[in-house]
Amino acid sequence: MPNALPHILLQEQFINRFNGRTLIVHRGFPDQYFKDLLEQPGGGGHFRVDSRIAPSNPPTPIEWVVHHHILPLDLPMPLLIKVNADALYLRHLLHGAHAGHPSEILWMLDAIRERYHVRLDRQQGTYLAVPGMPVADNDIDYDFNHD
Repeated sequence: MPNALPHILLQEQFINRFNGRTLIVHRGFPDQYFKDLLEQPGGGGHFRVDSRIAPSNPPTPIEWVVHHHILPLDLPMPLLIKVNADALYLRHLLHGAHAGHPSEILWMLDAIRERYHVRLDRQQGTYLAVPGMPVADNDIDYDFNHD
């Protein structure tokens, strides 16, 4: 790739921009989902990435992470991702075949370090996938408390 950024630099730029943030990777939202998401406390603060859009050449840091590390995992979408400097925590938003209500996102985020489908551990210039709970399990623990 001409003028391509080395993977370590792409990773560093991604972390610098998104550390502590939440991403939602999707292939289009179900009817009313986006409107309902924006009505939730903090709902507009989730960075949304439509995975149907092909990455540029060379890819931006977020395109590199999404297209090279997240999409190959073939997890159901929409997909919630909590970005930390050391790892990315991934959990899909489906209940059966349908996306759960956006109000559930805050509950999921509260427990995402313990209840994720895949954790991507940061390595130098790449991510190592560590499986978590089964993809079929997406129950929400409404009593979860970090205290």
